[in-house]
Amino acid sequence: MKSSENISGFSDLEMGPLVGGKATHERKKKSTLSSDGNDGVFGNSGTDNNIKAIDFLSTVSDDTNNNKETSNHLLGGAQSQSGGSGGSSAKYAARKANPALAGKVLFACALYSFCSVSMVLVNKSLASSYNHLIDGDLNVLLVVMQAVIAVLAVEFCKKMKWVEYPAFDYRTAMQWAPVNILFCAMLFTGMASLQFNNVPMVTVFKNITNILVAGGDKFFFGTSIEILVYAAFGIMLLGAAFAARYDLYVTTIGLFWMIVNCISTAAYILYMKFATKNVKLSKFGMVFYNNVLCTIFLAPVAFFRGEFHLYLNTPALHTTEYFLKNFWAGFVGFFLNFASLNCVSQTGPTTYAIIGSLNKIPTTLLGWLMFADVISAQTWFFISVSLLGGFMYSWAMIQSSRKKSRS
Repeated sequence: MKSSENISGFSDLEMGPLVGGKATHERKKKSTLSSDGNDGVFGNSGTDNNIKAIDFLSTVSDDTNNNKETSNHLLGGAQSQSGGSGGSSAKYAARKANPALAGKVLFACALYSFCSVSMVLVNKSLASSYNHLIDGDLNVLLVVMQAVIAVLAVEFCKKMKWVEYPAFDYRTAMQWAPVNILFCAMLFTGMASLQFNNVPMVTVFKNITNILVAGGDKFFFGTSIEILVYAAFGIMLLGAAFAARYDLYVTTIGLFWMIVNCISTAAYILYMKFATKNVKLSKFGMVFYNNVLCTIFLAPVAFFRGEFHLYLNTPALHTTEYFLKNFWAGFVGFFLNFASLNCVSQTGPTTYAIIGSLNKIPTTLLGWLMFADVISAQTWFFISVSLLGGFMYSWAMIQSSRKKSRS
């Protein structure tokens, strides 16, 4: 299987379905990419593994060697995704008539949203709330710590036989290394953008990643873009540009890191689409290699930047609160993969995509409230415009997907 999605990185899961259950998922010949951004430890994106990942997530099988039983454990209790619109209608009617099933759907959606939103907010706190205690920053070290936690989490799940992927292989690691370099760049720039910008601005600018990915997809792979998608891109870009223009606290360095993060995220997604044609890794295989290689590549960088020394010699950071925030960010970055799979299995790819877009609303509002950011009325207006463009993009991609499935 060609796995090609944005494996959310800081760095885009419900523990209940990990135990037993039956679910089968037909493999599709083609899968498309997620273009959303920076949330988890597996590829900032994500922030919300959004629209273009919906086909992949709705048909995922956990390992390239036809390991359907593992997928059954991950998505236990879910029904087969095959069956077309008639099957979807039947599932909807069954859920409406059964409160227990409806409760599972609501829980799956709420869990996915909670993981997605909390990832951004915790990383924002780690990136900016402790800077007054240190002379410099710990952005690289934060990425390393979260990557280590993610490796431990995925290895634990493998030991428990909840997920399956091959053991570490040096040749595979070397083949995957170019992808991981872009992955590391995406994670570091994502943390830096959160350090120098407020959460609403970061959320809005993540929409630009969609534009870059779509443009790269068209240029490198010949993918067609519909008129409505172009219109959505225009609205998102206009809203982001004017939101930055009227934000009194946007700085040149802040804009620089946001733009570099958008570029590195798009480059990671596009190059991964090419790389997965030659390197066969399951979803959790990618999680494992991404975070192992991220630790190998970035730990020396953190050491030579003096971040290990800075952390060890700052007692104010040696607190339970700081440790728990890092643990939570690393664990949720991993757990978000399960939440995404479970949300798709319980609701379907369309609902999953819509929730991915709606997540930006609580992320924006909670980020504003929790970190006491001062945002002008004009900036709020253009943030709303950009978010509207994001919803329009989601709807356009859903319609496009439906047209392709009928043809």
